[in-house]
Amino acid sequence: MSAAKPLWTTFLRFLAPLMLSNALQSLFGTVSNVYLGQMVGVGALAAVSAFFPVMFFLFAFVMGLSTGATVLIGQAFGAGEHGRIKIIVGTTLAVGLLLSIAIALVGGIFSRPLMVMLATPADILDEASAYARIMLLTMPLGFIFLLMTAMIRGVGDGLTPLLALALSTAIGLILTPMLIRGTFGLPAVGITSAAWAAAISNTLTLIVLAAYLLRRKHALAPDATLLRHLRLNGAVLGKVLGIGLPSAIGMVVMAIAELVLLGLVNGFGSNATAAYGAVNQVMGYTQFTAMSISIAVSILGAQAVGGGDRAQLDGIVRMGLAFNIVLTGGLVALIYLAPRAVLGILITDGAVLDLAKGLLNIALWSSVPFGLATVFSGAMRGAGVALTPMLLSIFAIAAIELPAAIILSHTVGLTGVWAAYPIVFCAMLILQMDYYHLVWRKRAMQRLI
Repeated sequence: MSAAKPLWTTFLRFLAPLMLSNALQSLFGTVSNVYLGQMVGVGALAAVSAFFPVMFFLFAFVMGLSTGATVLIGQAFGAGEHGRIKIIVGTTLAVGLLLSIAIALVGGIFSRPLMVMLATPADILDEASAYARIMLLTMPLGFIFLLMTAMIRGVGDGLTPLLALALSTAIGLILTPMLIRGTFGLPAVGITSAAWAAAISNTLTLIVLAAYLLRRKHALAPDATLLRHLRLNGAVLGKVLGIGLPSAIGMVVMAIAELVLLGLVNGFGSNATAAYGAVNQVMGYTQFTAMSISIAVSILGAQAVGGGDRAQLDGIVRMGLAFNIVLTGGLVALIYLAPRAVLGILITDGAVLDLAKGLLNIALWSSVPFGLATVFSGAMRGAGVALTPMLLSIFAIAAIELPAAIILSHTVGLTGVWAAYPIVFCAMLILQMDYYHLVWRKRAMQRLI
């Protein structure tokens, strides 16, 4: 990062394509659900929504893995140790392949029992199980795609992942309605259309991405050097997991909490499940904005740590907090101006729409404290410290969110489940901020690689 340029321009130049990338990922899920809700029905939307926490649970591992790899890549890049980058990438891809293939084999067989365990309403169980089966079987494609686009950002390249996601999203959005209806000679696969479209788009985009990286002689190009390092390097793997495993565990705990919350929501019927899915889609945009800022803080912070620049790391944290208030807070405010119009894109049923609007009003604003909390944890993660922030998050979820959701669901009903979100996100902000300022900030800063 150049010292001659203001930090906010460096931050924004990296953040902008990152936010667009995450928006594209959300867009594919949202528009796919629009296709299903409008072309198939509310039952299809509810069936896909029932699988959402499972998908989050599984992708938590790959996102944690990519986090650890990206931090190490960022530190190596900031320190000028470019020769170590492909060792990190090769090890990470090898682990990702092994993990995703195991998930595909086991998950594809046990998809229906899994959906039964989640207390999926009987009227959507068959559709939810069919969707889950295809998503699980094609999981390796999604894992490798997410790993590659995440790791490319570690060297400060936010544009290439954006282009890859744009291509993948465009292919997926074109294929999904074609697969719903069975047009242009394609089979009509109904509710599984979005899953098949994602698998096909990931495959085609990975091929194009590999060719692009090779032609550009990119630091992460899949050349002979990278292929030689496509194996488990014990020393590097230990460092990747040292950061990635706590991050993954933290996300898994969040996913388990989502499964518990979904079980509570499912107890109120399929309309509540459909509303849950729609509200999660809308909140996904505000939370992905916050997470984009956190990722930018982590990656740019890792480069600052690699270069041994504490002052720059402090400035990156301040930028992250400011951007969260402006961007995440601004998006929340815009949605609050017209919640029915936003939710109406996903929902056609009037009763479900009214229900979803009330739930959105309760929970949406909490994306702001969520974002502020992730800035502090992201900065510490960029320096290679992931365990304590993870433990603080687990404490907030286990000791505050779940008890609040269970108690409030029995005392005030469905709205009580959603009240748990602002409660836990505010608690996370207090815990992460206090630890950052009172403990971690006073320690010496060291790079890992």
